[in-house]
Amino acid sequence: MALSRLKAGLVASLFCLLILPAPSNADELQFRIGTAILGDLKYQPGFKHFDYVNPNAPKGGELKLSAEGTFDTLNTVLFKGNPADGTELIYDTLLKKADDEANSSYGLLAEGVSYPDDVSSATFRLRAEAKWADGTPVTPEDVIFSFEKAKELNPMATSYYGHVAGAEKTGERDVTFRFDEKGNRELPSILGQLTIVPKHWWEGTGPDGKPRDISRTTLEPVMGSGPYRIASVQPGASIRYELRDDYWGKTLPVNVGENNFRAINYLYFSDYDVAFEAFRGGTIDYWQDNSTSHWVTGYDFPAAKDGRIKREELPNTLRSVGIMQALVPNMRREQFKDQRVREALNYAYDFEELNRTLSFGKLTRVNTFFFGTTYSSSGLPQGAEFDVLNSVRDKVPAEVFTTPYANPVGGDSQKARDNLRKAVALFKEAGWVLKSNRMVNEQTGKPFSLELLLNNPSLERSVLPYVQNLRKIGIDASVRTVDPSQYINRVRSFDYDMIWVVWAETLNPGNEQADFWGSASASRQGSRNYAGIADPGIDALIQKVIFAKDVSEKEATTRALDRVLLAHHYVVPTFYGTTTRIAYWDKFAHLPELPYYSIGFPEVWWSKDAAK
Repeated sequence: MALSRLKAGLVASLFCLLILPAPSNADELQFRIGTAILGDLKYQPGFKHFDYVNPNAPKGGELKLSAEGTFDTLNTVLFKGNPADGTELIYDTLLKKADDEANSSYGLLAEGVSYPDDVSSATFRLRAEAKWADGTPVTPEDVIFSFEKAKELNPMATSYYGHVAGAEKTGERDVTFRFDEKGNRELPSILGQLTIVPKHWWEGTGPDGKPRDISRTTLEPVMGSGPYRIASVQPGASIRYELRDDYWGKTLPVNVGENNFRAINYLYFSDYDVAFEAFRGGTIDYWQDNSTSHWVTGYDFPAAKDGRIKREELPNTLRSVGIMQALVPNMRREQFKDQRVREALNYAYDFEELNRTLSFGKLTRVNTFFFGTTYSSSGLPQGAEFDVLNSVRDKVPAEVFTTPYANPVGGDSQKARDNLRKAVALFKEAGWVLKSNRMVNEQTGKPFSLELLLNNPSLERSVLPYVQNLRKIGIDASVRTVDPSQYINRVRSFDYDMIWVVWAETLNPGNEQADFWGSASASRQGSRNYAGIADPGIDALIQKVIFAKDVSEKEATTRALDRVLLAHHYVVPTFYGTTTRIAYWDKFAHLPELPYYSIGFPEVWWSKDAAK
């Protein structure tokens, strides 16, 4: 679902923050219009709009989208419940990302940001015109409230902003965040992503006369400062957002040409096939197809044939992310602690056969935690990457220096048998043996069992061949598919043997790595350390990634981290595509060239009906 698509001297070369007009008082801070974590900002002070928008796009029309499962809360600050889709439409952040730059953001609620050369703090100055939907100004108190509640109520925010020691009001429209370490050049940028919520609204009284409580779920339509408002809610079934005519920020350069639909509706479906039938019948306007086989075979109907439904395969979104999609064993469970067991589980996965039989040979196997980026390791480490690994040689597997990572290759009966024999041999080395066609612990006689937990029945066809292979080597393997709410709760509490996971990496890996793989996150419920990794070598490399001083050092340290993660066999890598496949009814328009790093849907698209 969520949150993401994610330095002078040293800081000037990496952040390259452009300065706003100089203040009248020489002692005042210098505020910049935006942040570029790596490289230079594309847009200069005084720019009119992003290049990828149509500044004259008409406002109007209605967009109908599908959502999966159900929802039971509109409170997205709280890490409980299953939030409704689309709530980001009602909120503004301090900064807004540019979709034609890899890691640049520009002022939204904040007109500028300032920080010292040692990056020990960051100060955001709010726009005087920024207002909530009820007309109340957005204040530093709102920002502080939002930050403190996010860290208090959301474990992901606790980790992401772990080195932000506190926030305080330092001017009429200024809020300053203090850091507990220096040189973490990503912190000002990721603070710009913080969703700002209204303190006075959450501390007020609801329509039932009772005080609101941000520490609880709610289905009361929440208030924001963004371009849309929640117009109606049918709990668990649908939610409707309507464009605000009185939105304070609609003429800002970062918003010109965006937010063009008059209304956006999300309809919820519990079944993938039912949702697609709703799209096919015109109840839903837009469909992102994540199944290669369905993309090839599922559009043999009149509307798709005669052009009323358009189909496109676009690389844009995947230019901005690195992907690891994998089956992830939970090392908090005893049977997965041995690295040889985890490696054996990979030998039982026959990607080539699955690709042939289910996906027409159109998939690519993932072989790196940063698939599709320059941060992917390959071959043997050399140069700066070797130096990074050598600095932690006593903490990382010896094979990272001698053996390139490679997934097992299957695809025919001989290779499949060889791989399963190798899996059995690895299990034996780890103390598990085959007895009466059952894999059992050699000392205790306890059988090896594995339940693969899913939240979507459509994934079953992709994992059942793997489960069958595990059974061939005596493993008591099964699949359990549960509803989204139960799945979320079980994953947050690490209550699973194995799950299907997608980690999306930005083009500037940084603080989030500690939440993905760091020891501190292994025991923190709600973290994204799904595998339960707690390793001193990984921790040391994460710190090197976070504090990399330039692009080349960032690449070397991240490749080293990737190589060590692979060497520990924490996951069974699966597959991913290189394009995003979309289908939509011919009701919409966009510029011929979409943002380089995004499809821009629905932000920069518009309704053809509104243009008439």
